[in-house]
Amino acid sequence: MASSSSSPIIIEKLIHTHTYKFILFFFFFLVFLASIKHSNGCYTSIFSFGDSIADTGNLACISESPQPPHFMLPPYGETYFHRPTGRCSDGRLVIDFIAEYLGLPLVPPYFGGQNGSCTNFQEGVNFAVVAKRNSQSLHKLFFGKSVGLVQENIAKKLLRNSLVLMGEIGGNDYNHAFDSGRNIEEIQSFVPPVINAIGFAINELIELGAVTLMVPGNFPIGCRPTFLTNFMSSNKEAYDPKTGCLIWLNEFAMYHNDMLQIELNRIQKLHPYATIIYADYYNAAMRFFRSPIEYGFSGGALTACCGARGPYNFDPSVECGYPASTACHDPSSHVSWDGLHMTEAAYRWIAKGLLQGPYTVPPINTSFCVSLPVISTKSSK
Repeated sequence: MASSSSSPIIIEKLIHTHTYKFILFFFFFLVFLASIKHSNGCYTSIFSFGDSIADTGNLACISESPQPPHFMLPPYGETYFHRPTGRCSDGRLVIDFIAEYLGLPLVPPYFGGQNGSCTNFQEGVNFAVVAKRNSQSLHKLFFGKSVGLVQENIAKKLLRNSLVLMGEIGGNDYNHAFDSGRNIEEIQSFVPPVINAIGFAINELIELGAVTLMVPGNFPIGCRPTFLTNFMSSNKEAYDPKTGCLIWLNEFAMYHNDMLQIELNRIQKLHPYATIIYADYYNAAMRFFRSPIEYGFSGGALTACCGARGPYNFDPSVECGYPASTACHDPSSHVSWDGLHMTEAAYRWIAKGLLQGPYTVPPINTSFCVSLPVISTKSSK
């Protein structure tokens, strides 16, 4: 394990990995704003940035591997799409439920269009991408694209009626650090540059005309089968007796979320005409671990539906989708899909908590939208 004296080097590397990919995605997005027409009414489009929690197919479109990524193999996508789509779940994600609730089409991945790029931004686009560990291909791709000239007056017309979903962001940086054996003090030192990167992008988008931005915090990572497996402890005091989650990992997630909210409040004061919404993914998800049966998770809150072996049905050497893995009969009975990502059923509950309360601060304003549906929490299978 590296000593604390190496932290500046580690942080520098951090800024040039997953979080930096997000910034590059953001600038790549700005190039194309000028081609969009404006329309009135409810949110007319959604623009999304983030990682595998929100990726609707970007990495699947640009993967150069001769073998498909594991999330492009069955049983991914089985619940709603009945085929893999590049989403890291059995079905829809939070962003999909938000789009449906607002009466918009599912937000397409940027790289899912003709010739590997999206040409119609009218109803939004998704720049979120699954992180490829130890790969610089995305860096080269986005460095190779010129930012170009952005006609800000047109960009403002587009962004004014758009909902911008910023994340979650930072999770991959932390995941990689935990997987690399960094100690908690080192990983906590990564939080400020991650928060700064998020704040930078928010400021830029607001200056370009964004009015409504939803910024999620991190999930309770101490409840994920991945972390429960990798950091399994014989010390009973390491676990929350009410949930079975690892306390110290959830405390880290809360630390990130506290710092993020401080930054969002700071930016909100700078831009009082914009609405910056904190999406409380942490507490929206903690409901499942405290009272799984109440939310229909009879198969277990801490056990992956799709995986292999062990008390949490997770083995890092046997990823969901590969031959040695198996999937549960009913994904809607589980919170976790593959050990890292959640099931459609869990994401549906989270989306409901964001859109219909009480897990956004301030509440998202849909008063100018008409005939909004009530989000059903029944399985679509």
